[in-house]
Parts: sequence; structure tokens; C-alpha cells
Amino acid sequence: MSSNTSDNEVFEYLGNGQRVPKNVVRVRFYPSVIEVDEKAFYRCTKLREVVINEGLVRIGRMTFNECTSLENILLPSSVTEIGVEAFKDCSGLREVVLNEGLQKIGHNAFNGCSLESITLPSTVTDIGAYTVHKCSSLREVELNDGLKTIEEGTFSHCKSLESITLPSSVTEIGWFAFYNHSCGGLKNVVLNEGLKKIGNHAFRGCSSLESITIPSTATSIGKEAFSNCIRLSELACSGALPSVEWNTFNGCSALERITFPNLSSRLDNIIRAGQVDAQNKVQQCINQSEMIEWRRGGTIYISVNATRRRDGWILVERYFHQIDKWIKYYEMKEATTIFELALWKAKIGQVEDDICASDRDTCRGEVPGPVKDTILQYIDL
Repeated sequence: MSSNTSDNEVFEYLGNGQRVPKNVVRVRFYPSVIEVDEKAFYRCTKLREVVINEGLVRIGRMTFNECTSLENILLPSSVTEIGVEAFKDCSGLREVVLNEGLQKIGHNAFNGCSLESITLPSTVTDIGAYTVHKCSSLREVELNDGLKTIEEGTFSHCKSLESITLPSSVTEIGWFAFYNHSCGGLKNVVLNEGLKKIGNHAFRGCSSLESITIPSTATSIGKEAFSNCIRLSELACSGALPSVEWNTFNGCSALERITFPNLSSRLDNIIRAGQVDAQNKVQQCINQSEMIEWRRGGTIYISVNATRRRDGWILVERYFHQIDKWIKYYEMKEATTIFELALWKAKIGQVEDDICASDRDTCRGEVPGPVKDTILQYIDL
């Protein structure tokens, strides 16, 4: 075992509770080390260089916490877990390489570092709360399929982050996940299909965020999720209406409406197909709601004012879900008509080529009434 501490000498880390000098500058892990002890290099403020052996499996809790001179770290593919606060407050850490094989990153693992970019391997399914919290230089983030949850405060106070795409495997965005970016912060967010829940305060204070699309799989948006996003002017829902808290959009002074382009397109399609009753049914619901707007050929939208009344969204939900049901009903009705036409065409193709056009009516085939009823009754109107 070496205990040399000069700049030109290398300290060999053996693990097993070995004492590490606080003024160590260069470290090489012994090949047999599979786990780094808790706080092994805690507050080794002169540590600049670490060579980690292939075969290391786990970096322990607070292992490199407050190693302020450490600038980069390469983790071998054998590492499966980074412990809680492992690199927290390594204020000089600008680069970290995480290889495939890594599965878990503990909470606050890189909190307060100077990382400029980070790529999470596809093997990572668990990333702890506040993982890159206060990484003010972080500009680029790559998240791969496999990640399930963006935990509480994960990217909060990352004021240099301008855009991020969440993979379809992510089903939940936690509380304060992107909270409090500065004016030069987050402008573009892509939320993919698969996301189910946006937590309380998730994008609160993202003052540069201008537009966002909520995927059709999202069912709920939490309290003040977009509060004080003062430049947010466009919010579109790909599917039907998610559950929204009354103060979700507090302080969103540029946001006037929530639009539903896909639902609008579906309604327009069934009207063009000849289901004109659909227009009357939908318009009746809209007239009764007072907070939902639509004109034929346009987009269905809801005034944001509806979300600022404690009872407003409850009333909107009641009529909006009815509109969604009517659209589904007439889509199914149109589908049975198309099916009948397909049967007719198939029968015509089976008869003699010289069939008289006047006899084509004999080839018509209808979907039996009870079958139609069975298809349409699944929608509870």
C-alpha cells in the first residue's frame, strides 16, 4: 500500500476500509477492488485524477463527495450502481462517461457538479431524485429508452439546459423535476407517448419554455406543474382531457388556451364522411359547457381561465368527456358503414363478369342490427 501524496505519485486504492490521505492527487484502483467504501475519498479536495479498474461493481455512498479538483471520470462497464451523493458538490467535475451496464444512479449523485453534458445508458432504469440538481453548466442531456421515471428535482436549477427529449419508456415526471430555470433556460421539451403523469411543480418557473405538447397517454398534470412559465403560449393535448389541478397554470400570462388538434381532426373527419349528426351533438355539449370552444373546421380548445377556478375544470371535464364519447360513437358508426361497403365489393367480385349493373343491389351485404348495437354499445353515452 502506498500513502504517497505528492503531485507526481499515484496512490493505490485497495478498498477494504483503507485509509485515504486527504491530500491525495492521483489514484489508481487495484484490480481486485469491486466496491468503493462509503466516503472513501470524501473531501479529498486536491484529487485530480482517478483510474478505475474494470471489474468495479459499485461506487459507494458519498465516495467522491466534495472532491472539488476532480474534472473528469470514466466508469467502466462493470459498474452497475452509483451510490447516493457519490459525486455531490464536485464543483470542478465537467465530464463523466457512463457505460452500458450501469443500472442505478443514487439521489444527488452529481448534484452541484459542473457537468456540461450527460448520457444515460439504456441499461439505466432508476435515477434518483436531484441527480443533476444545480448543475448550472449542463446543456446537453441524452436519455435512452429504459428509463421509467424522472424523479423529484432531477433537473431543477439546471439553468443552461435548453432542450430535452424524454423517451417513451418514461411514464412519470416527478415533483420539481425541471423547477426554476433561468431566462436562458429550457425552451423545448418533447414528451413522448407513454408518459402518464406530470408531477406537482414539474416545470414551475421555466421562464423560457414557449410551447409543449402533452402526449395522449398522459392522464394527470399536478399542482402548479407549469406555474410561472411566463412565455408559455402554446399547450396542445394529443389525446383527450387529462386531469388538471386548478392552479396548474398560475402565472402563465401568455397562455390563453389549451388546444386539442388530434381530437379536432377526428371530429372533422367524421363530419366530412357524412356523420353530420356528430356536429350537432358536439356543438350541444360545447354550448352547455361555456368554457369549451369550437367552430367547424377549427380546433377544439379550452380557455385557460377554466383552470383558474376551483370548480371550472370539473365542469369542463363533464362536457369534454361527453364530446370524446360522441366522437368515438360516430367513428364506430362510420366504421360499420365502411365494413358494409367492403362486403358489397367483395360479393360483386365473386359474381359473373357480365353481371348487369342493375343487379348490383343484390350483392349488398349489411352488418346485422344486433352486431351494430354490440359495437356501438361499448361506448356508454
